[in-house]
Amino acid sequence: MAAVMDIDALREILVACAGEDEAVDLDGDVLDRSFEELAYDSLALIECAARIKQLYGVEIPDDALVDLRTPRALLDLVNGAAAAGRQS
Repeated sequence: MAAVMDIDALREILVACAGEDEAVDLDGDVLDRSFEELAYDSLALIECAARIKQLYGVEIPDDALVDLRTPRALLDLVNGAAAAGRQS
């Protein structure tokens, strides 16, 4: 499992979870763009959370997932949880 997720790893997960029919543009600075603006609905984010759990061992509760608004917030949550796990 990777210790830290960076924006490139998150982009790969987001693209994989967008679905084949979605035209997702994740080029450029997307850290502070809202998931809504990036055309990610709750179902796509749930799939991203499942992929993150599989790859990074970080479980994102549904109530926390609903509150995440941007890729930066998701990265902060995942990396904060991973850091807490390393310290225990």
